[in-house]
Amino acid sequence: MNEAAFGDSTDFFRVFGDVQGEDREIWDRARAYGAEVTPQINEYWERAEYPMHLVKRLGELDLISDGLDVPGQQQMSPLAAGLVMMEVARADASMGTVIAVQGGLALRSIHQHGSQEQKDEWLGPIARCEKLAAFGLTEPDHGSDSVALSTTARREGDEWVLNGRKRWIGNGSVGDVTVIWARMDDGEVGGFIVPQDTPGYEAETIMGKVSMRCIPQALITMTDMRIPEANRLPGATSFRATSQVLQRTRSGIAWMALGSAIACYEAALAHATERQQFGKPLISFQLIQQRLVDMLAQLTAMAMYCRRLAELEAAGEVVPQHGSMAKLHNTRAARRIAAEARDMLGGSGILLENHVMRHMADIESMHTFEGTESVQSLILGKKITGVGAFR
Repeated sequence: MNEAAFGDSTDFFRVFGDVQGEDREIWDRARAYGAEVTPQINEYWERAEYPMHLVKRLGELDLISDGLDVPGQQQMSPLAAGLVMMEVARADASMGTVIAVQGGLALRSIHQHGSQEQKDEWLGPIARCEKLAAFGLTEPDHGSDSVALSTTARREGDEWVLNGRKRWIGNGSVGDVTVIWARMDDGEVGGFIVPQDTPGYEAETIMGKVSMRCIPQALITMTDMRIPEANRLPGATSFRATSQVLQRTRSGIAWMALGSAIACYEAALAHATERQQFGKPLISFQLIQQRLVDMLAQLTAMAMYCRRLAELEAAGEVVPQHGSMAKLHNTRAARRIAAEARDMLGGSGILLENHVMRHMADIESMHTFEGTESVQSLILGKKITGVGAFR
């Protein structure tokens, strides 16, 4: 087994046993970051506080760019980018979400659809976490049906006037800039780089979350907010541009789910090894061994999904439905593994000090964001049957 990366039994099929060279160096860097995070993250999760020093550390370690070619930053292969997400989420899914929002969504939007001037201004600072960025797509009345967004952008001379609301926007109330997606005069969807101190931009941090508590999400209200034409993403002229950004992020969620599932499985294995019941360790009971094997089998399948997804992306053969299937499978499997781990730890399973309950709660967000299980199923169903169950 690749013992430098996993416990003795976690990568049972050696799915990642051959990772070497630059990919391995990046992976080790992410794992070192995770080792910094794990001992301190519970205090922030319990208080629902944003550990800004840990966010900045992601930038310092060059772990944000998510495989994008950003001047001055190390470009990661699809496999290395996935392993980064896996390791960071293995420590804490909120910090994994920082990568997904900062790099996977906001940075990618500007990288793929921005002008050269916009790229020169924003890519480096966002990748280094010198500037915090958000991605404003989801609306209070349009979650899964994101193509029906009602935020409007009206052209007036050299400016655009934006009106509407966005919800569940990570970094949207605590950052520097938000990429807002809005319906333009021609009915198509465009993207706009919006500094968060723009007059008419009001953001309220959503309170009462019991999942992803270490990253704030915002409800954003835009009222006659004026943005110069220079802030419009010139390459974003339809919802297809938005979908291109989301496609890669769904793959990232599959890796994130794998990381949290690894943490839960390893916590369950460690507890069962150390815990004595009826005069012998839990691992000596047949039922416990069977449950651990079931968890490991699911974990191995999750890893295989992720590895193959990285291979397809590296070969330029990945299609949107690949990400949909990987996300659907891995978040579903992660939920089962987390539930088993929580149960195996008994009453101790609900204590933050054992980490499982935190991961279990955070997996619920993964299962929903970037497209629910039902939406991913319908995307796959259309691919299989040729019949669309929704537009």
